[in-house]
Amino acid sequence: MTRAFLATRRDRTVDTEVVELDDADLGEGDVDIDIDYSSVNFKDALAVDPNGNVARLEQLVPGVDLAGTVTKSTSEHFAPGDRVLAHGYGVGVSHHGGFAAAARLPAEWLVPLPHSLSTREAMILGTAGFTAALSVLALEEHGLTPGEGPVLVTGATGGVGSVAVSLLAGRGYEVVASTGKESSHRWLHELGAARIIGRGELAASTKPLEEQRWHGAVDCVGGPTLAAVIRQLHYGAAVAASGLTGGPGLELTVFPFILRSVALLGIDSVQLGMARRRQVWDAIAGGLRPEDLESLVAGEVDLNGLPEVLATIARGGVQGRHLVVCN
Repeated sequence: MTRAFLATRRDRTVDTEVVELDDADLGEGDVDIDIDYSSVNFKDALAVDPNGNVARLEQLVPGVDLAGTVTKSTSEHFAPGDRVLAHGYGVGVSHHGGFAAAARLPAEWLVPLPHSLSTREAMILGTAGFTAALSVLALEEHGLTPGEGPVLVTGATGGVGSVAVSLLAGRGYEVVASTGKESSHRWLHELGAARIIGRGELAASTKPLEEQRWHGAVDCVGGPTLAAVIRQLHYGAAVAASGLTGGPGLELTVFPFILRSVALLGIDSVQLGMARRRQVWDAIAGGLRPEDLESLVAGEVDLNGLPEVLATIARGGVQGRHLVVCN
């Protein structure tokens, strides 16, 4: 039996409860894992929202990431005792995920945990931290280097945004954090933000082009915010975009692209190939790792505490990362 946080869709509602699942109900896969930690992401809140359009099962164990130890394997690539992590693909969406004491997953969804990371550290970062790291690497591969000028992070108090602030600051960038939460200014400065601007400052104009302000950007918001960032990028700069809390639409002219040669880099952490996935985790475990991971932690919950945290993150009220202690 496995203790799990189960979401059940009934008509136009979703009910959640902590239950005991038979091991046979964990789903298809060739690797069984005892889960130490998961983390709470915005996608998890959508998975328990009747209108979230995320869950692909009538009964689902949410949790789009997890880290733990292999207990049983029929795969030649993993053996009992191996430490692993998983996120993306179908985890917590079309396959039972990390909000449980155990999981059964396909071997091709698993990343060997780098030796320098504990399972707790891996889930302090989790899907959000991985997405932030992927965004920073994409910007640097596009040519961004420290010392050029300010780099913007939107939605800076969220999971992706807060890790991006920490990662960029640790690599020597001048980080400008955008947020609508005045109460979080001190914390963002502690993470490394050199300056903080209000959310409204990025949506105040709809001109085809605006003053060139940012030498790069990590956007976690989308919608009008992303459009404003693109209009304000320096010549040749890029924005790495991964979020849509501000809406899926993007109203722009082509002028920023053809007159300033800017780039919009789409960041997907769900279907990303395993070779790149491992490369990014190796980078996180090495020189890309934030100096103070614990400063990103907003709190810890067990399975019983999930409903409150999920409701808070759905309202946009979470600052930083919430860990889920699964065992």
